[in-house]
Order: sequence, then C-alpha cells, then structure tokens
Amino acid sequence: MRTKGSFGTRDASIFLLAAIVLLLAGGVAVAVYTLRSDPVEDILSNDSVISVLYIIEKDQKPLSTFVLMCYPKTRRAAIFDIPGELGMLIRRINRVDRIDTIYDSGNIANYQSIIENLLGVEIAFSVIINAEDLGRAVDLIEGVELFIPSRVEILDDDMLVLFPSGLCRLDGDKAAVYISYRASDEESEMAVFRRQRFFLGILKRQAEMNDKLRVPAISQMYHSFVQTSLNQRAWVRLLSEFSGVDFDRTNIQSVGGNPREVSGKMLLIPFYDGNLAKDIVRETLSMLTRPADGSLIDRVFTVEVLNGTTVNGLAGRTAEVLRGFGYDVISIGNADHSGYDKTMVIDRSGMDEMAKNFAGIINCSNISFETPDIENPEGDIPIQSFEYRSDFTLVIGRDFNGRYVIGN
Repeated sequence: MRTKGSFGTRDASIFLLAAIVLLLAGGVAVAVYTLRSDPVEDILSNDSVISVLYIIEKDQKPLSTFVLMCYPKTRRAAIFDIPGELGMLIRRINRVDRIDTIYDSGNIANYQSIIENLLGVEIAFSVIINAEDLGRAVDLIEGVELFIPSRVEILDDDMLVLFPSGLCRLDGDKAAVYISYRASDEESEMAVFRRQRFFLGILKRQAEMNDKLRVPAISQMYHSFVQTSLNQRAWVRLLSEFSGVDFDRTNIQSVGGNPREVSGKMLLIPFYDGNLAKDIVRETLSMLTRPADGSLIDRVFTVEVLNGTTVNGLAGRTAEVLRGFGYDVISIGNADHSGYDKTMVIDRSGMDEMAKNFAGIINCSNISFETPDIENPEGDIPIQSFEYRSDFTLVIGRDFNGRYVIGN
C-alpha cells in the first residue's frame, strides 16, 4: 500500500517534470519566434523604404542626428541631417524650443516622434552610439577613411592630436576626437560638414567590411557598441542591406530654417512652417523608389537662379529651397530686367522629363527648351552659348510666392 507521503512525492516529481517540459517548450517557441520575427525582413517583404534614426551623442546629448532612408530594391539612399537647434512647438513642455531639449538617451520615443512629425515619415529603427563606443566601433572595422581639407591640431586632455591634410584613415581614438572636438575658430557650418563627412565615411566602411561584420563573434561585439531595439541578427541583416549602397554618391541634406530668437535662444524655425521639409522628403522617397534607367537617376543637375522681380534676396532664398531638393545651385543673380510677370524654366539638359520634374518642385508649367546647334558655330548663335551653362535656369517672376508659382 502506498502511503500518503509517497504519493505526494510522486505527484511532486510529475509536476516538476511537467514544468521542465513546459519551460523547454516555451524556450523552443521563443527561439522559433525570434528566428522568424525579423523586423528588417518585414519591411523588405512589404517593398518599403527602410528609415533609420542615427544619433551620435556625447555627454548624453546628441552631437549629430541623421535619418538614413534606403530602398533596398534600387540600392539608393538619402540622408537628412537634423540640427538640434531646430525650433518647434514641443507639446510635452508646451513651448517652442530646440528639439534636442527633450532628448533622453534612455527613452528616445519623444525625440523620434518629433523628428517623424518634422519629416512626415515613420522611422522604423533607431541607433544610438556615444563618442567613446564610436571609437571602439571604428577600430573594429579597421578605421574610417576621410579627406581632411586642411591640417588640424587639437589639444585633447593635454594630448596633442594631429589631423594632417589630405586622405587619412582615422583609428578609433582619433575618430572619437574628430567627431566631437570644438574649435573656437571653426564656423558652425564647417563643424556640421565635418560630421556629415564622417558619418558617410563610417557607413561606407561598414559596407566594405560587411563580410567581417557577419562573423557571429564580431557582429556580437559591434552590436554591443550601439543602443538599438534591433537584436543582433536583425542588426546584421540591416547592415547587409546597406552594404550594396554607393555612399560615395549619397547626399546629406540638412533640414534648414530661418534663424529667430525665441525666449533668449537662437533657434532655426523650419522653412514654410515645416512644409518644405516634408516636400523634400516626399520628392526624395520618389527618387529612391524610381526604377533605374542607366545613370540618369544618380546625376546631380546644376541650376542657375535669376531674380526677375524687385523683391530683394528672392534668388538666394529660392536657391536654398532647390538645394534642399538635391540640386546643385551654381549661380544666383538678377535677370536682365525686373519686370517678369511669369516664372520660367529654361532647360539645357536635353532631358525633358527631368526638366518637368525640376519645374514641378515649384509648380511651374512655363518651360522652354534651349538646344544650341553646336554643329553650326558660324551661325547666328552667340559665342557664349557654347560655354558651360547650367542644366536649368530658373527666372523668377511676379507669380512666384517664394515657394510656388501661383495662378498656373
């Protein structure tokens, strides 16, 4: 006869065995779910653009904030630099202030949300790396190559750091200094440009070292240097998707604004109440997803902007708008007179569709096509027609309100 005690012992053993089986089954289920649940794959299966928020920080504040957008099918990418001094109404604190005021490295949801609202897009992933870990990451990928236009000497923690001019490969220690140093005689625009070049350099180097970064032990270490919601497997997949992008031909566009003093702070108020940034992003997404037709899609078109009105500074302000859309404005000035009623675009590129795309940015339908007869240089065409001219000339008329042609 079994005693009550022996029966209880058997029940306990059975219960323990069942618990172990359930734990093992749960572990297997979690493992299978983790392997199958790949947020990068989810985006790829939906044929969508991948958007990633990159933040390089120092002392728990962002040094640089970039949004990288990549369309894997065409292997094209675009990058937006988000200045921390952009001024927006921040509802959380109920005032207009710098957007980096609400930055919290432990919880960037609010910061990410305000950038999503600014650009009009949903950002899929975020990656945060501080300057110290950035140096370790650079060493792991065996340095970052950069062109440094002029020699720089920096005294960092009583140690002289030299950046010679020319093409240099920075190790981790020098990279950490290069990205974060502040020179008293350096203009803020140059500091921004320096960090943009560095960010492109590290993206390019990651692409070159993709095979190495796929090695499990190395990818685990590289993953440990960043703060991201992506697990190691998804992180490696993301880097692999970016490895086919030609970052040498990828532009970084800064989100700009009008400087204005607000409550004693100098802020950049986004152009046209933030609508310009959204327009630029929409045009950029269209460009990224447009089917390739040779090298045309990757060409940077040049523009001349001429003011045909009496409004001072209109050509310069319009040039800033066009640069935001990725055009290379090589010249601004006044037209031959200031009485133009209608804005017009003169196309010399010979690419009608690209001319229409350019004119469409400002809602202009008045396009003329200039095609000099270069086979007959002795004809009536002036000699200056054979000199280099921009692909497009924009002549601003009275029907232009600073952003769009009205009354078309």
